[in-house]
Amino acid sequence: MAASTTISPVLLCGGSGTRLWPLSRVALPKQFSALAGPDSLLVQTCRRVASKATGPWWTVSNAEHRFLVAEELRRAGLDAPRVVLEPVARNTAPAIAAAAVAAGEGGDDPVLVVLPSDHLVGDPMAFGEALDRAVAAAVGGALVTFGVVPTRPATGFGYIRAADPASAVSRVDAFVEKPDAETAQRYLDEGGYLWNSGMFVFRASAFLDELGAHRPDMVASVERAWARRRSVSGFDWLDAEAFDEISGESVDYAVFENAATAHVVPLDAGWSDIGSWEALWEIGERDAAGNVVIGDVVMHDVENSYLRSESRLVAAAGLSDHIVVETADAVFVTPLARAQDVKQLVVSLAADERPEARLPARVPRPWGDYESLDQGEGYQVKRITVAPGGALSIQKHHHRAEHWTVVQGMACVLCDEREFDLGPNESTFIPPGAVHRLENRGTDPLVLIEVQCGSYLGEDDIVRFEDRYGRVDGGN
Repeated sequence: MAASTTISPVLLCGGSGTRLWPLSRVALPKQFSALAGPDSLLVQTCRRVASKATGPWWTVSNAEHRFLVAEELRRAGLDAPRVVLEPVARNTAPAIAAAAVAAGEGGDDPVLVVLPSDHLVGDPMAFGEALDRAVAAAVGGALVTFGVVPTRPATGFGYIRAADPASAVSRVDAFVEKPDAETAQRYLDEGGYLWNSGMFVFRASAFLDELGAHRPDMVASVERAWARRRSVSGFDWLDAEAFDEISGESVDYAVFENAATAHVVPLDAGWSDIGSWEALWEIGERDAAGNVVIGDVVMHDVENSYLRSESRLVAAAGLSDHIVVETADAVFVTPLARAQDVKQLVVSLAADERPEARLPARVPRPWGDYESLDQGEGYQVKRITVAPGGALSIQKHHHRAEHWTVVQGMACVLCDEREFDLGPNESTFIPPGAVHRLENRGTDPLVLIEVQCGSYLGEDDIVRFEDRYGRVDGGN
């Protein structure tokens, strides 16, 4: 590996979060959740590659998740990462192209390490060694992907056939679609077939040259979207009109299946894309009966099951090969073998316009979060947590009044012409139409109980006058 080579990670933060519902939701996809360990999958991804990075970090996300991304990058200890925001989802090829165009601006030509932010790697040292081999090949002009050494005849992954299976870096012989069970077993028996991981390493220029040879319109649209970008508060918003012109396509189809320089590095590092609850059971620490147990769980005569409690006691008896996942607002129960059926449940919830399909029990906001505790005709009770230095927007509501009672920390309240502080066990009333703001100027979290009363309590009943986070959309 050349000592002068700049290595820039590119983190892909898309995804809708439906396969791990109810813990993962559309508004809080799995990369922002601590599914396996104390840190989120995004933070774990950052730490996995941090020792190799020598250049700027790039993250590609949708606008809705921008504050979640920024917070997780802060937790990972990154210094001034660039966050590129897609106005619409267009699959992985345009997303990676946007990062490549941005990273190559000014004449630099870094090696990009493109990583989905929602994968898990059990052996970071083995991953680092494989990454070194991939970077060395990319410096020489290759487009490199990682092929995971299969541990079972999986039908949920595409496969890569290596031209030289014994080589540490092999030319790609073929990309193969997801097989049926019989074909997957044959791949395992024959050897030389690897799972397609969706992780890539290449020079920015090499990727754009190859993409331009096969999808010149895509490259032109991405370049226009970047040239017309809007940079606000550390976020680079791609131009919506230019990006909307793109037909979405995966990087496999748009680039790698057509590239003569496509190479694969075998990866044996305990990799998982955590694509289902069954996958979490497979990689989890099991007890003597084969159970993975997380949280407050009591069980009797249970075996080979995944039991997870997030907010209250879960009691189970007489279960075998089941998944039980509890959150504050939902419980999911299914046989282990039917874990993928959760997707149909989420579709049904969305069709019924149930908020549980989209929002988690604790709804993240750039200033903290809120959780609905109770609601009924004409009222709703929330717990609001404002992080130190955080502030809700200056706003008013047409249809509801709000009663605030502080239970922890110190609140700075603006209500029309008055500004005052509230401490624990103190409260105030915000009438309909009052221009107001809640702010935490202290160093500890602010927690308060909000009781809303009115004829309409939707989150879109808001007129926003000022917001330090640059938001123009609805909500607090």
